[in-house]
This record gives sequence, C-alpha cells and structure tokens, in this order.
Amino acid sequence: MSQYQHQNSHSNPPSSLAGRGLGGGVPWQTPPKLWEKLKPLARQMRREPTLAEEKLWQKLRSKQLLGFKFRRQHVIDRFIVDFYCQEAHLIVEVDGGIHDYTQQEDAIRQEFLKSLGLRVMRLQNEDVLNSIDEVLAKIAHELQSWKNPTPNPLPASEEGANEREGANNLNH
Repeated sequence: MSQYQHQNSHSNPPSSLAGRGLGGGVPWQTPPKLWEKLKPLARQMRREPTLAEEKLWQKLRSKQLLGFKFRRQHVIDRFIVDFYCQEAHLIVEVDGGIHDYTQQEDAIRQEFLKSLGLRVMRLQNEDVLNSIDEVLAKIAHELQSWKNPTPNPLPASEEGANEREGANNLNH
C-alpha cells in the first residue's frame, strides 16, 4: 500500500438517485431521455476499461486514496467522465491517443464541467501506466488542496488598513 492509500471499511451505499446527479447535493441533473442513452454506455465503459483506466481504478477504488470515494465512468449532465470524486468536486480524465484528435471537444467539455463548479484533472495514459505513484501523488495533492484550501491574502490596500486599525485600537 502506498503512502497515499487508505483503507476504510465502513462505506455508505450511494443514493439510488446519485448516478443521475439527483443525490448528494450536486448541481446538475441529466435529462431522463439522455440518461437512458448514457447509462448503458457508461456500464459498457466500466466493463471494458483501457489498461490505464483499470490500473488507476485499482488504486482509487474502495476509498484507498486518502479516504476519498471515486466513481468511474460517471455520468455528469451529458458527459461520461473517467473518474469522479463528489466530495472534492474533482474529475480525473485519463487521456489516450483519441484525445489528440478531440482537443477542441475536450476544451468545450472541460469548460462546461468547470462551470458546474467541478475541477478537472487530465492525465496521460503513459503516465498512469509507467508512473502510477507520481500520478497518485498528483491526485492526492488535488484532493488535499481542496480539503485545505490556501486562504486568499488580503489585497495590499486592505492589509495596510487592517494593520493601521489594529494599531489605532492599541493606542486608545
């Protein structure tokens, strides 16, 4: 088990509505007619993963990475994403050769997913297959950055005003 993996034996089953974006407070809902078309496709993609997807799934499944739950080949609105962590609002896409030809479509898809408040991480097949520990470290970093966001510093003008205000309070 790598340093990023974690075992958690108690897991809640997903809501029966979660796969359609209806459970767990997610901001989208796949229209029923589209859901009926995408659901069997997502199932097929889960049954026939690429080598890289399968390798990564073996490391993400069952809350092994920092205790975060991932779904694979998950439907979000009109798209099927490779891996999705609802808790961290994180999508992980594993890109193979086909993505060399669909860069424009991927960019449109990524912008749409970001508009839903989701973060999208893109990984290359070769990296997953040849450097899985580095890939897991990158994903872990994204998960941790979401869990412990860095506070935004005050703009210099406000920062100085707060310091002066504090000094004035001390003088009175």
